[in-house]
Amino acid sequence: MPGARRHRYTAWALTWLAYATYYTARKGFSVSKKTIQDQLGVSTWTLGAIDTAYLGAYAVGQFLNGIIGDRVGARRLIGFGMLLSAACCAAFGASSAAVLFGLFFCVNGYAQSTGWPGTTRAMAEWTTYKSRGTVMAFWATCYQVGGIAATAIAGRLLGLYGWRWAFWGPSLIVASVGILVLLLLRSPQTAPPSKPRANEPNPEVEEPTTAAERRAAQRAVIRNKTIWCYGGSYFCIKLIRYSLLFWLPFYLSKAQGYDEETAAYVSTAFEAGGIIGVIVLGIFSDRLRGIPRSGLAAASLVLLAGALLVYALLGEASTGANMLCLGLIGISLFGPDSLLSGAAAQDLGGPNAAATATGFVNGMGSVGAMLQGFVTAGVSKAYGWDKLFIVFVGLALAGSVALVPTLRKPRGATAS
Repeated sequence: MPGARRHRYTAWALTWLAYATYYTARKGFSVSKKTIQDQLGVSTWTLGAIDTAYLGAYAVGQFLNGIIGDRVGARRLIGFGMLLSAACCAAFGASSAAVLFGLFFCVNGYAQSTGWPGTTRAMAEWTTYKSRGTVMAFWATCYQVGGIAATAIAGRLLGLYGWRWAFWGPSLIVASVGILVLLLLRSPQTAPPSKPRANEPNPEVEEPTTAAERRAAQRAVIRNKTIWCYGGSYFCIKLIRYSLLFWLPFYLSKAQGYDEETAAYVSTAFEAGGIIGVIVLGIFSDRLRGIPRSGLAAASLVLLAGALLVYALLGEASTGANMLCLGLIGISLFGPDSLLSGAAAQDLGGPNAAATATGFVNGMGSVGAMLQGFVTAGVSKAYGWDKLFIVFVGLALAGSVALVPTLRKPRGATAS
């Protein structure tokens, strides 16, 4: 139907824009760390602790907002979450004390956690199982494009007007898109049923008609062993990803001697490579139907371990080599990142508990991300930045191993 098609495309575009925009309210701190340290005397450990406060709230919020999103709907969860994030971002830019930075960034972490469960809930409603991997592959470019654009915006505002505008400018952008979501995002009356893959479980195939049925679907997802395997792997993936997202400009400036603005732009090679990885792995996951999505994710994580090892050896050879290696890391990291937290989790949750499933996987991953501040600061200070990438190699391999139990074909019912 033309009307349904229009609403579908509107939902795809609007949720893509929304999640990309969320990044503008989180990247300012990453780009501005060195300036904040130089101008206000904030220590490296304190910067790491602020990251941890943000990520702790983000992790808790993922679990809570996944459940809330399946109950109140995507529109309200995303829209009001973006408005709260914009307010926190503006308050951060107006502050000068480390304790206030920690407070506002912590609340911002909870506000930011509305993004993934909310947008993936909307996408689960407006996609079918048959094409979900491909559609989500292109849709999931939102967080690579959003990260690149957010870094560029924050870096430019930092260079032109100082670090405070790296927060004030994004707050206006996020608030504007949040209002658009509240005005324009719609949900279908029923979501399309999900047909199970040959070797991956999918507990629910019908839209619940009562709140009790919806809660039962949510409980079934959380009890499913596969969701815990996804979450364990995502713990490793997100620890690596957020360490690079939060510290890469700082590392390039501090350890490799780039000026701050150049470091911000060089770091975008990581997310640029991620765009390729997300699209390629997502398309493969639909076409290679004899292989579970988690199997493709596991293989990509092995490649990630190799790319990280190469970067540890060759990354400082030249700017070109640096960006090439970062691009390879992005390709092999963002593909499984998107697949596990997006299409694979949506398959598992079905139309009844998609936000619960994606929020749960992302929440477990965010526990890993929460630890990255201490891991990054601790390892780099005690052993040097090059040893940190060796730690990442081990984490990538551990993430691959965590997915091995999901490669077995299910026996009988899958929701228990």
